Amino acid sequence: MSRSSPASPGSAPPECASPECVPPDALPILSRGKHRTIATGACFMEMASLLAGERWTDHPRCTHPLLSDLARRVNDRTSDEQRSGLALLIPAVVGLRSDDSRMDARIALRCATTALPVAPADLQNALAVSVLIADRVLAELDGRPAGSLEPGSRAALDAAPRAAEWAEAFVRQAGIRTQGLRRHAAPSAVRVAVRAIAKGRAPDPDHTLRRLLSDVIEDCAAVCGTAPCDPGPAGRPATGAAAHAGA
Repeated sequence: MSRSSPASPGSAPPECASPECVPPDALPILSRGKHRTIATGACFMEMASLLAGERWTDHPRCTHPLLSDLARRVNDRTSDEQRSGLALLIPAVVGLRSDDSRMDARIALRCATTALPVAPADLQNALAVSVLIADRVLAELDGRPAGSLEPGSRAALDAAPRAAEWAEAFVRQAGIRTQGLRRHAAPSAVRVAVRAIAKGRAPDPDHTLRRLLSDVIEDCAAVCGTAPCDPGPAGRPATGAAAHAGA
């Protein structure tokens, strides 16, 4: 099913007066795509909108737009057999958003560094560029020395040396702008990373996608200065709405 456009950043969540926002006795199993009402199913972010008390949507205002985009893509790329395991993470994205430019850069960097070592060859150049751009934007925002790389960025680039060399030349010529990362580079990093993990050399793509989403949630919580909800160890039964979502 098609996905709609995100809500405007910064606007307050509307009150939910529609009957479709009222949780039924048993919540649906997570499934791919957008669902018109809860009666026809639910994806990860639609369940987040329900927990947040917003109108039924896969673009709720309670979650940072780029994190929301990642969650939708992970939801859709995870196998039917393993998707229910994502439900444990849903409470952690509710209320997790910020206008801090580091949020987009952190999401992009985590996506690119996770995907690059397992990516197919045709996607490695794009991911290596994403690693360099996101890392250097963060260096500027955090006051790190220019040209330095975080250990995770260096390790990811070392796993794909030809792509890293190509990306260095590309970035030198193209330059880096923080606003350009938010509008173009960060969304591209999320899109390409999820595709690369799903179709690349990861031994267990479902596990890698879930770990990516969990790690990004922790990164975003650190930027916001909040502690993410504890999804619990894998395999432990969830409680409340999240438990029903994964049932």
